Order: sequence, then structure tokens, then C-alpha cells
Amino acid sequence: MNNKSRKAKGRYLQNLVRDRVIKLFPSLTKDDIRCALMSEPGADVKLTSLTSRKLMPYSIETKNREEYKTIFKHWKQTKGHATNLEPLLVIKSNRQRALAIIDLEHFFSLLED
Repeated sequence: MNNKSRKAKGRYLQNLVRDRVIKLFPSLTKDDIRCALMSEPGADVKLTSLTSRKLMPYSIETKNREEYKTIFKHWKQTKGHATNLEPLLVIKSNRQRALAIIDLEHFFSLLED
């Protein structure tokens, strides 16, 4: 994959998350939340106003990479076990804190409540 394609793939996910946050909180505009420029330091999705940081108290980093294939294999297994429940995948690596992985739409539905 060439560098231009990699950057486009990353921007796609950043834009997807930014647009979903704006949809969830209609009072926010693209001035309140924006995507980082390539190689800009800090989070990938920038919460630029106090209002946006109060409504969405998360530092948002996005990664759109093929190397996470194994995690998605585990996610598929998790979804297979979740008959009437929302799937939750917990992962951990040596000397690292455990992470909880949930579906993005489920995450935004939790924020709506």
C-alpha cells in the first residue's frame, strides 16, 4: 500500500468518528471538533472547544490497520457467543493494562443515554 493510500485510510476513520460525534451532539460544529492534520501531534480527533470536551470527555486516537486482524478474529468469536447480550472483548498484553473493546455504534449509544 502506498503512502497516499495509507493516509487516506487513516483520514477515513478520523472523519467517520468526527462525523459520528457531531451527529450524536448536534450542538457541536466542525469548529468544536476536527481531525488532526497528518503528523500533527496529539489526538487524531481534536476536541477544540470546552463544550466538546464536556460532551465527549475522551482523547480519541484512531488506527485503521491490517495488523489488528487477530483482534477482529477474537471479536468475531466474541460476537458468536453473545446471543442476547452485547459483545465485549477484553484484551491484555504482558505488563500492560487490560483494554475493553466494544462496537463503535454501541459506544455511541451508551453516550446517548
